[in-house]
Amino acid sequence: MEPMKQPFQSHFRSLALGGTALFLVGSLILFPEQAFNSSLKGLKTWWDVVFPALLPFFIASEILMGFGVVHFLGVLLEPLMRPIFRVPGTAGFVMAMGLASGYPIGAKLTARLREQKLITRSEGERLVSFTNTADPLFMFGAVAVGFFHDVSLGVIIAIAHYTSSLLLGFLMRFHDPQGPTTPVPVKSDGHFLIRAYREMHQARIKDGRSLGELMGDAITSSINTLMMVGGFIMMFSVVIEVLSQVGITTWISAAIGQLFSLIRIPAELASPVISGLFEITLGAQVASQVPNTVHIAYKITIVSAVTAWSGLSVHAQVASILSRTDIRYAPYCVARLIHGVLAGWITLLLWNPVEQYIRYSDATVPAFLRQLPETGWHGLAERVSFLGWRAILLLGILILIGTSIQFFKGFRTKKTH
Repeated sequence: MEPMKQPFQSHFRSLALGGTALFLVGSLILFPEQAFNSSLKGLKTWWDVVFPALLPFFIASEILMGFGVVHFLGVLLEPLMRPIFRVPGTAGFVMAMGLASGYPIGAKLTARLREQKLITRSEGERLVSFTNTADPLFMFGAVAVGFFHDVSLGVIIAIAHYTSSLLLGFLMRFHDPQGPTTPVPVKSDGHFLIRAYREMHQARIKDGRSLGELMGDAITSSINTLMMVGGFIMMFSVVIEVLSQVGITTWISAAIGQLFSLIRIPAELASPVISGLFEITLGAQVASQVPNTVHIAYKITIVSAVTAWSGLSVHAQVASILSRTDIRYAPYCVARLIHGVLAGWITLLLWNPVEQYIRYSDATVPAFLRQLPETGWHGLAERVSFLGWRAILLLGILILIGTSIQFFKGFRTKKTH
């Protein structure tokens, strides 16, 4: 087909992408110092926070998958994950790691399950939509303590974030209702723990890699993914700064402020919404700087919403990770919008009861989070321990529920016979 005969949308897309690229390059030439400083800021964030926090979890996850441990967990968690979320039991591992460890490990593990054909495309789109969440250190450390100087606010943000995430997971079970699903495991003879062990053993034999090979591949794959993540963080740090320098963010904030005024929302919240559209950390920081004339509940609502949205920087990371599979990005984007709305709504709904409970029992919050791990490599051990124990705890709870269901079903079957 000749180029001029192609649909108008294709030509428009080419012009739009080309114009955007030219605009960014021209802005970098006009503001070289600001672009350089913002790039360094993004690099520092990646090196001090993202890289040391996620690398151990990426490597450990790859090793667990290679040795078949995920298959073992899949048998145990099948009765829990499939009825509620319409995903196979192996998705429970992704859920535990994603909810505890933060962006973008949920997307990374979902893509790995799809590459190993442990989930279908539809199941992958459901799974990545609710397991790619913020980690508790961001909500408690960066936002509650770092920006608002009140650790108790992290409790409200975390409750709204994880509650809305699980609710989103249930809603996503209705996504692509006619799509293919992985077959339900056939219940062979023997105890369910024996069946789980057989699955793990067969998966390890099928993989066939030694410990040395598996560790080498895990490290290589993890570092490549984190390098990609670092590139996106630096790029979006520059993009946000450039858009701010040319006044685009100010113009959009003014327009959204007018819209907020019409629906009786403080216009001052438009600025953190625009910042959070691109990067959640910046959005939360700008929300904390909104004048005190705006009630703190509205500020935290915006923070909850932009944290659930996760920012275009994380969206780009997820799109890049998913591009190696046939999992589509569009359902994930729609799910982020729904998650943002749900998180903001739940924050407003729970603000008074949770806030009053925390104030009356103020000593319990610092006791639960007495010392948050420091960022950077010097706090690596504490950070891994903080996130790791929460991942293990969540996975343990899921396993307990799954095995209880298995035991109850087995007991009821024996009783009927």
